[in-house]
Amino acid sequence: MVEEKENVANGEQVSKKGAKKLAKAAKKAEQKAENASAAAANNAGGDSAEDHAAGRYGLSEMIQSKDKRSERNFFPVSELSVQVGKGLVWVRGRVHTSRAKGKQCFLILRQQSSTVQCILAVGDVISKQMVKFAGNIPKESIIDIQAKPVAVSSKIESCTEQSLELSVEQIFVISQAKAQLPLQIEDASRPENAEDAEGLNIRVNQDTRLDNRVLDLRTPANQAIFRLEAGVCRLFRDILTEQGFTEIHTPKIISAASEGGANVFTVSYFKDSAYLAQSPQLYKQMAIAADFDKVYTVGAVFRAEDSNTHRHLTEFVGLDLEMAFKYHYHEVLHTIGNTFTSIFKGLRDKYAKEIESVGQQYKVDAFKFLEPPLILQFADGVAMLREAGVETGDEEDLSTPNEKLLGRLVKAKYDTDFYILDKFPLAIRPFYTMPDPNNPVYSNSYDMFMRGEEILSGAQRIHDPEYLIERAKHHGIDTSKIAAYIESFRYGCPPHAGGGIGMERVVMLYLGLDNIRKTSMFPRDPKRLTP
Repeated sequence: MVEEKENVANGEQVSKKGAKKLAKAAKKAEQKAENASAAAANNAGGDSAEDHAAGRYGLSEMIQSKDKRSERNFFPVSELSVQVGKGLVWVRGRVHTSRAKGKQCFLILRQQSSTVQCILAVGDVISKQMVKFAGNIPKESIIDIQAKPVAVSSKIESCTEQSLELSVEQIFVISQAKAQLPLQIEDASRPENAEDAEGLNIRVNQDTRLDNRVLDLRTPANQAIFRLEAGVCRLFRDILTEQGFTEIHTPKIISAASEGGANVFTVSYFKDSAYLAQSPQLYKQMAIAADFDKVYTVGAVFRAEDSNTHRHLTEFVGLDLEMAFKYHYHEVLHTIGNTFTSIFKGLRDKYAKEIESVGQQYKVDAFKFLEPPLILQFADGVAMLREAGVETGDEEDLSTPNEKLLGRLVKAKYDTDFYILDKFPLAIRPFYTMPDPNNPVYSNSYDMFMRGEEILSGAQRIHDPEYLIERAKHHGIDTSKIAAYIESFRYGCPPHAGGGIGMERVVMLYLGLDNIRKTSMFPRDPKRLTP
């Protein structure tokens, strides 16, 4: 009996059923070995030979500032044309697209808005394994490559650098992106042309863009929009500084609503309550009373307006200015109007490349303006609307549809996208606005418009403390909470005027875009508080 068991164990005597089991197990083990062998061959690029490119590609260790690698001389993609024929260069960028086929891999490297084609081909330097590795790098990963810039015989239409390509010799992944992206940069960059019936009908909706804003901001159009936005701020600063203005910085946490009304965010301030500034208005005026004469500020402005429109945000960047004048607030009005003209000229002359990039995705009509700017009376604007069949009151503020219609009427009559509307009704302006001495119904206030939408609101301010108290009470403002503001006018204050500009709105309208969220890097509105 013992001998029989041993024979079975040794495989000498096996039942039919047992034999089948053993055969199945043996086949399974053989298949497993084959799979492992195939996987090993696959990992080796289909070639069991030694990888002669080992060490020239791979995942870089995390950069923790361990060494400086000063021997690597990096070049911007936009400047590679001057390096053609000069040997090897290092370039860092993102994998925009890649395509491996056979013994070659074509990869487009993107650096901000610049792109260049890279090629890896199996040879003395490049191995099959290296080609396969390059083809499998996820899109949007950051890579370092060492390559030779080589001139090409025909233009590479898909890249900004069309006269050259990079012949890669080394490639390292610095930061690897997820394989599955929430949106594709190619899709987010497609031209929005409703008239193109043959175009790919692939669109990334606004919420998806804003939910994944870091990816969305990488598109060429967005890169251009926010560089142009930086240009608006730089021009604003430079133009006013040249005219003797001083940049100031004002508090954003204040004790009373700066504009009056309920459209203000209340915040807890230790054992009391405070407000987020709706405007730097009061502090600009106090700076004028402190003999700064001409001031401007660039900073956040908060409006608690439950407005879910194409042009409203609850937080935006305000470009504000204030200046003393001698006898008439038009001294200030003309200064502001001419500042806008200079900004428009600066954008046209210095940011043509960015405007062109935006135009490749969005329809951009050239912005038209007059020099000097067109100035109309509020009453004249109302008359133009009435001639067009609109019923509106003499002291009624312009509704958004009426603003846009008036913009179209002005464009048709004067061929300008920018104009100034002067002498607004006093009843619709803030408490510190100086009334018109010749007609108490109106005020020494003005708005400025681009493509039929308001981008600046301004006025002569009341600089007499008693008159200021009277007007504040008329608006229901607790004067005890603005006592320091009122007190600043008791020590002598020159007549002054100014205005506040919404930066995002200026950029939106200059480019003719349809939504202010396109020009706010991380927009805040009643329904969005992230990212």
